[in-house]
This record gives sequence, C-alpha cells and structure tokens, in this order.
Amino acid sequence: MTSASRELALESRVPGARPTYRFDTADGVCSKRSFRTSELLLLESLWDADLGRLLTVESNYGVVGIVLADRASSVRMVESSARAVRLCDRNARRNSVDATTALVADISALDESFDTVAYAPKPYTPISVGMQRIVDSLSVLRPGGSLYLAASKQTGLTRYEDCLHQTAASVERLSERDGVALLEATRPGSFDPPSHVSPRSIRPEIDETTLSLVTVPGLFSASGLDDGTRLLLETTSIEDDETVLDLCCGYGAIGTYAGRVADCEVWLSDDDRVATTCAQQSLQASGVDGTVVTADCVAGVADRTFDRVLCNPPTHAGAGVLSELLDGARDVLAPGGELAIVHHRELDLRDHLSRFDAIERLRTGADHVVLSATD
Repeated sequence: MTSASRELALESRVPGARPTYRFDTADGVCSKRSFRTSELLLLESLWDADLGRLLTVESNYGVVGIVLADRASSVRMVESSARAVRLCDRNARRNSVDATTALVADISALDESFDTVAYAPKPYTPISVGMQRIVDSLSVLRPGGSLYLAASKQTGLTRYEDCLHQTAASVERLSERDGVALLEATRPGSFDPPSHVSPRSIRPEIDETTLSLVTVPGLFSASGLDDGTRLLLETTSIEDDETVLDLCCGYGAIGTYAGRVADCEVWLSDDDRVATTCAQQSLQASGVDGTVVTADCVAGVADRTFDRVLCNPPTHAGAGVLSELLDGARDVLAPGGELAIVHHRELDLRDHLSRFDAIERLRTGADHVVLSATD
C-alpha cells in the first residue's frame, strides 16, 4: 500500500484455530507495529463464544473480525477510515476468510442486525465519540445480543462502563489483563439510544468571507478554524473557472471557501467518512456546489486533474502517508497547476515534495508556513 507498509504475524494458541494469521499494516492506522492488548483479549475471550452474526466496530486492519471469522456465522467489519477499510479487505483476502467490510460514519444506519458486537476503542478516540459508537452498536444488536468492549482507563474504560450501565440490560466484567478490561453488555428488549455526539456549526470569517461549517468531536480542530488553514486561505489565490481540490478536507473549510470566493469547480477528499459527511453539510450550509469523496490519499480523484490543489496535511499520520499523499497530489495536477500546502514551521517536507520541480515559500506565520509546489 505504501513505502511504510509492514507485516505482522499472529500465532494462535487455541484448538481449532489456524497456526498463523498474517496482517499487512501501514502508516496511518492504529498500532501498526504490534497487536493491541484489547484486540487480543477480545480474541481469547470470544473464540469459544456463540457469536452468530458478528460486527466489529472501528476494525482497524481487521485483526478481530478476520480471526473470529472462523467461529462466527458471518462477519462484518466497519471503519470510518478508507485506508483502514482497504487494509481490512486486503487482510481478509490474504487470510482467505469470508468477511465483508463497510466504510461508515454512522453505525446505527447499518441495514442489518447482529448477534454479537466487538469493539476495542482506539487510544485517541474522544470519549463522547466512543460512547456514541457504544450506543449505536447496541442499537444494531438483536434484543438479548451481546456487546463486548475491551478498554483501559487510558482509553476511557470508566466512562464507557458507566455508559453501558445506563443503557444496557446487563453489564459484566469478564476478564482483565495489563490494565485492559473486557466487558460484556446485553442489549435490552426496547432501546432508545441517547445522543452523545451532536453536529455543531462554526462561522469563521476569512478576508470578509464568512463560512458556515459543520463539525463534530473527533475531527481536526472541531471547535474552530485552525491557524494553519486560516493562513493558507489568506495566502492562496483562487480564480474563476479553475478546478480546485481540497485534499484532506476535514469538515470542508478550504473547499467551502474556494467555492465562495470564485466561480470554480470544487472537489473535496478525505480518508475519514465522518469528516466527509460534515464537509458535505458544510458545502450545503454555505450554499456551495461541490463534489465530496471519501478515499485514501488521492484514490478517489486519481482519474481527474486540477488547476489547484490546496492541502493542510495530516502530518501526524506518518512519513508513508505524507509521501503517498504528496506524490499523489503531483499526479493529479493539471499542466501548469499548483499545490499550495501549509505545515508547522518546525517540520521539513522537502523530501516529500521532491518530485516537484519548484518549491516556493509563500508566507510565514507565527507557527506555520505556506508553500507553493509546481512543475
């Protein structure tokens, strides 16, 4: 998938399991170098359970769903990350298991019910988002079905356990290891799930242009427009009749701004299905026509070219993601096109921009710089 791809091997120690399961990982997914204790605890505890139809939530690169596919009647793995979905699909094929994968923003909108749900929250998941996934998971369980949650205090165990006590018919601690506890919660007969995450609107102003943007907790800079994006928008020029790509769009600030200040064709792309859902709502709230796609790096727009690509990249995602992302940005630039990118002043992205012929620093702010990359 990327230059930073790697392989992990999981050897089984239970009767009836395959000797070894193999998983490809990559920059941009959680715990790419080792299996998480929470996932291993789920596997050990659920191997002998009567799973029936199994749903794995935020499946990452597919460890829980792929191993338990040998025990469940069916497996569906869901993720909000397009990169993670690609890895789940790839690893299911690699291990020759029958499991389907879905890219979703809202678990409660799934069109089927399940007997069992397995969820190991990622360490950077906001507590409110994790609780929303818990109640959404309960909502797609059949009455009497079981939700298994593996979490530590660092990933929100106490709050999650309280959430389950308030919503589930019963809650039991099954096991604990290395600070990670496994809970089993039962879906009640009637269930009216509470809401823990609600969209909010922000209205930033850039050069006398006011945007209406929709965000939710868990997205980058969800409480207000970040300084880097603001600096990029105050620096770049967008002309009528251009085709513009907002790459790594988040909730859509850059693409929405482009559509407000110029009569241009706007595309927005992001790896995160939650982000692109908000980006679509931001366009609508601001009265902008545009196309939003959910895809890893430039995969969703690889058949198109753009006069201008604007990007505030996820520099935390790792070198593999940045190289793939910025190489892809060059590939989708039209002849004479420009990539305008903002990043923190302490970072050096020259290696990731090495395929471009010319790099120019357009502006330096208090904490960020804006670069122009052209051929």
